[in-house]
Amino acid sequence: MSSSRIPGFYNLSVAARRERLAAETRLSVEELAAFDAQGLSIEQADHMIENVIGVHGLPLGVALNFLVNGRDVLVPMAVEEPSVVAGASFMAKLARAGGGFRTVAPEPVMIGQMQLLDVDDLQAAADAILAEKERLLAETAEIDPVLKRLGGGPRDLEIRRIEQSPIGPFLVLHLIYDVRDAMGANAINTACERLAPRIEALSGGRVHLRILSNLADRRVARSECTIPLSELAFQEFSAEQVRDGVIEAWAFAAADPYRAATHNKGIMNGVDAVVIATGNDWRAVEAGGHAYAARSGRYTSLSEWGKDREGNLVGRLELPIAVGIVGGATKVHPAARAALKLMGIENAGQLAEVIVSVGLAQNLAALRALATEGIQRGHMGLHARQVAIAAGAEGEQIERLAAQLVSEGAVRSDRAEEILKEWQHNG
Repeated sequence: MSSSRIPGFYNLSVAARRERLAAETRLSVEELAAFDAQGLSIEQADHMIENVIGVHGLPLGVALNFLVNGRDVLVPMAVEEPSVVAGASFMAKLARAGGGFRTVAPEPVMIGQMQLLDVDDLQAAADAILAEKERLLAETAEIDPVLKRLGGGPRDLEIRRIEQSPIGPFLVLHLIYDVRDAMGANAINTACERLAPRIEALSGGRVHLRILSNLADRRVARSECTIPLSELAFQEFSAEQVRDGVIEAWAFAAADPYRAATHNKGIMNGVDAVVIATGNDWRAVEAGGHAYAARSGRYTSLSEWGKDREGNLVGRLELPIAVGIVGGATKVHPAARAALKLMGIENAGQLAEVIVSVGLAQNLAALRALATEGIQRGHMGLHARQVAIAAGAEGEQIERLAAQLVSEGAVRSDRAEEILKEWQHNG
């Protein structure tokens, strides 16, 4: 694609936006139609989950301006909350002035866990298993010949000792497994199931749970950005005020778990929207992210903000991101396939790099708003449209009513209904 900078995109009609995207990307207008509400048919949905009665839709927007490792990316985001797409797009524009987002995604390594119970001597059992580790890994490598051919498969076998639990001490085995371009749940769960009888024979114990861990701390993606000081000033706020306000707001989240929970939720506003758009498991990413935020024993901020020697604002985010581009809904859902193609994603690591960058941009959008004009001012302008529609406004009335609600500082459904009745009464 030529560029993710598309000035005036917001002002275009939906049809015109699609035509512009088709001109900028490898997707045709017909392929972009996969983003319609009917992109997933009832028949397709019926094969995906149980007891299907319909298909649930979410607004799907495109975040602009993203430059990730020097590559322009148009980012699809499925989200119902106003200001998320706009906020991420604007922060990506500021980051673009500083070179965009610099990211790193590690090898796609996941952890499969086996809970080993009914062991008389935990140390002896651990020693017996570790003595056969290389053979166990070699056997496990043959379970999935396709994954092996692609360069994936088992990497290591580790043993943890749980000393205190409601049922007493036991062992936990971690199968470290490279899942390549998959999220990895099916591959890991299958490998653990197949390995369990060998573990039981070696230890004399009983393998109980056999399942992957969603704390994917071997699969942590990192993104950094620099916002030039010259890009930060707006309205009555100086660049230094904005920069220092963002850092002070981040410090609150770094020190206080009550603030950190909301701070990290703002990060996930961006992360989840891309994960959902690409048909990946957003609950897994959420669980892993929040667990990672508490890895020190205290829940804290997932991001860091500071300034460099020149006084520019510098941000960093690291987050476990277990996503795939093969298997599951990513291959079954037409919109998920179109979303990956829109971004030009070629492997799971590349997708993780985009997602963590969107999370960092969204974090900055929230911090900047909180530290300056307040979160409500920008958010309420967008929320007012939803209130106007819910009150019964149609067509041109929507923008007119939303503007009046904002000007009055009363973005409420009861006031919206009153205004509509006044308009109807006055003709």
